[in-house]
Amino acid sequence: MQRRNVLKGAIVALGVVVSAGAFAQEKPIKVGVTGGPHAQIMEQVKKVAAKDGLTIQVVEFSDYIQPNAALAAGDLDANSYQHLPYLEAQIKDRGYKFTNVAFTVTFPMGVYSKKIKSLDQLKQGARVGVPNDPTNGGRGLLLLQSKGLIKLRPDAGLKATPLDVVENPKKIKLVELDAAQLPRSLDDLDAAAINGNYAESAGLSPTRDAIAMEGPKGPYANLIAIREADKNKPWVAKLVKAYHSPEIKQYIQATFKDSVITAW
Repeated sequence: MQRRNVLKGAIVALGVVVSAGAFAQEKPIKVGVTGGPHAQIMEQVKKVAAKDGLTIQVVEFSDYIQPNAALAAGDLDANSYQHLPYLEAQIKDRGYKFTNVAFTVTFPMGVYSKKIKSLDQLKQGARVGVPNDPTNGGRGLLLLQSKGLIKLRPDAGLKATPLDVVENPKKIKLVELDAAQLPRSLDDLDAAAINGNYAESAGLSPTRDAIAMEGPKGPYANLIAIREADKNKPWVAKLVKAYHSPEIKQYIQATFKDSVITAW
């Protein structure tokens, strides 16, 4: 009788293991990020998600184009690096079937310089760098406009380009460069509007080093993007839960201070 009970218990235990295995995650989900804070934060999310049974593989990219291309191709399951205007522009221009499942953080864009201490010191014909992608380029131009350096056409909106500049009192030469290259180009420019994540990666702090910075409110909160077809998969909710956990909020505040702001 005792042997039967032991055998029965073993069979039940085996059934539980098999049942649990049937629902186990078959492989890690791959999440694309850009280098710097996005990568650092996702490494922490990876640890939190593991406690909930979700295994994450963080894949780092050095530009803004490839993470969406990789997601569309199925090489990634999600990415976490872009804000909503950029995602919407990519969907419109490239036909991606993506959706936003959660907002993450905001990186204030700032103007940086190795040659001047304030925008008032910009000379006639100064060379000022701005990102060359449509959304972040418009963001840079709006920042310069908010500081009185240029004036854009009223209907230019978030996708403003240098062609939309209607007033330029100092005849500033706008130099369009890849967003990731701007910090490395400061030696050749008088100033540059640089995204917060790339500024952080280059050792620049918006609160310490920027000579001008965006206000705290704006449409540029970053997000987690996935393919529309995956939105109801269980791992999506686990990923968002891990990112929006108190542990991650505390990590961001302790690590980045005012340079990175949580958007949930």
